[in-house]
Amino acid sequence: MAAESIFNRPVCVQVRCQGCEERRLNVRVNIDLLSISNPVHKKDLAVRLTDDTDPFFLYNLVISEEDFQSLKSQQGLLVDFSAFPQKFIDLLQQCIQEQNKDIPRFLLQLVSSASVLDHTPVFLNVVETNPFKHLTHLSLKFIPGNDTAVKKFLASCLKCLKEDKMMLEEKLRKTEEDLTRQLSYTQQSLSEKSRELDKLKNEWTSYTTALTNTHTQELTNEKERALQAQAQYQQQHEQQKKELENLHQKSIQQLQNRLSELEVINKDLTERRYKGDSTVRELKAKLSGIEDECQRAKQEVLSLRRENTTLDAECHEKEKLINQLQTRVAVLEQEIKDKDQLVIRTKEVLDATQEQKAILEESTEKKQSHIEKLETTIKSLSAELLKANEIIKKLQGDLKTLMSKLKLKNTVTIQQEKLLAEKEERLQKEQRELQETGQSLRMKEQEVCKLQEQLETTIQKLEESKQLLKTNENVITWLNKQMNEIQMAKKLETSASTHGGVRTAISPHGMPDRPSFPSSGINHPISPLYAFQHFLEPAHNNVNSQCPVPKIQFNTQLSKMNRCSDIQTVTATSHPANKENGDNLGLESKYFKKKDDSIPLRGLSQNTLNSEYLKPYLPKAQLSPKAVVTPASAYFPG
Repeated sequence: MAAESIFNRPVCVQVRCQGCEERRLNVRVNIDLLSISNPVHKKDLAVRLTDDTDPFFLYNLVISEEDFQSLKSQQGLLVDFSAFPQKFIDLLQQCIQEQNKDIPRFLLQLVSSASVLDHTPVFLNVVETNPFKHLTHLSLKFIPGNDTAVKKFLASCLKCLKEDKMMLEEKLRKTEEDLTRQLSYTQQSLSEKSRELDKLKNEWTSYTTALTNTHTQELTNEKERALQAQAQYQQQHEQQKKELENLHQKSIQQLQNRLSELEVINKDLTERRYKGDSTVRELKAKLSGIEDECQRAKQEVLSLRRENTTLDAECHEKEKLINQLQTRVAVLEQEIKDKDQLVIRTKEVLDATQEQKAILEESTEKKQSHIEKLETTIKSLSAELLKANEIIKKLQGDLKTLMSKLKLKNTVTIQQEKLLAEKEERLQKEQRELQETGQSLRMKEQEVCKLQEQLETTIQKLEESKQLLKTNENVITWLNKQMNEIQMAKKLETSASTHGGVRTAISPHGMPDRPSFPSSGINHPISPLYAFQHFLEPAHNNVNSQCPVPKIQFNTQLSKMNRCSDIQTVTATSHPANKENGDNLGLESKYFKKKDDSIPLRGLSQNTLNSEYLKPYLPKAQLSPKAVVTPASAYFPG
């Protein structure tokens, strides 16, 4: 039986006994491989635990291949018997590396069921600690050594100690011989060196005496030379002193003159410095004021940006309101009462038009800001397009490199083919994204064009609203004149009229008053405005107005101003040709052009527009009990 020692080192072990505190102990672990060739060749693993301080501390464990199979199945080991010793040694080395740390990761535990380590089996556990639990990698059961085993162990220890003693004695004897030899050699060398030292001392004394003599002679010679040179230098010094005094006086005079000049220059410079300081202070004050103004401007810019965001949100609502107001039709329901009420309502119309004008101006400004935002978005989209192009170029370069690698390599694995497919899919996705971004850019450009067209239309509408405002003012003045004429005519009318002829009274303005028309079947007096209407109708029946404009419904009720007994309500029936084509009724064609989104004349009652003096100016008017009439403002652009 041959034994091969593969591990023999002391290891720090944590001893845990029942009912006792844990303590640490240095235990020597000895691992041997025992090879037995008789009768069958096999190997056993022998592990021995001993304590260098306690010779009676002995625990043994012998693991054969059969025992290892049961240990492997019990503890779930994954190694074979041939690799088990090395793995066990690796675990022990990790425990040795971690034993000096406060919280070691790997540690050895010697667990005993008894209160003291005394002739009871113990378990040696290799434990790994982590934040969750203690993991036991290996647990080996050691049996305490009996008397014969302890005696054999002590005998082997004694034998080892004797062998060590013999070795040490031989080493000591050899070292003594070496030291005696070295001592004799050093003593001989010391005597020789002392002799050489005495010779050097004698030589040095003779050399020093010779040097002192030569130096004394040289010193006396040098003193004589120095005295002669000193006398010469004194004479030269006195001459130079006189010359320097003369030069010094001249230089003093020059410096005094220079000093006076410098004082004058200094005064000028001080005055300039004071002036410069004052200007610097003024500039600092201005700079502080400008910085304050800059900060205020920045705050105003931030507030204006916030207001801009709120105004953008309101812009959409205002546009909806504008579209509703442009398509809305005002229903005229009240009857005119007197001249004062008419003036008040016309003022309301003026205020409403001014408000609409302000709203339209605000909407144009908001749309311009919206267009600027769209331009910024287009710029950002173009930058994203450039980035996408760069990404595509990079992907194309990657594709080229991959293709070159594929040509060089003949054996391509399945994973590399999958990666290539993923790269191609990414490239296709990037190309799709690029196409989508191009389409979105085109859509944005179309939106910008549409917004520009809307802005132009809003500007045109604003100009039309201004013209309509002027026409409304003209209509109001014209209506006032007509009302005044009607009132004056009523005062001057005669109360009697005959059925056989036409009696007329001259008004202050020279207008015929209350004509009657027996030939037409009308035997009662007629209002002068009705006559004026029929007087103008024949001359203008052929003028067409083909402009579809917003229409207003009103009832044919009598005006309160025309409730006299001598005025009869006439149901206006236009000719079929006039119904189809419309009558221009004496006005120029420019007054009958199409007025899109015209603003209705508010404040005028339905009877005002239904009165007799407005009929000549209302083409396509179906003056039935509920006739449809265009707003008067559409035909009087000023």
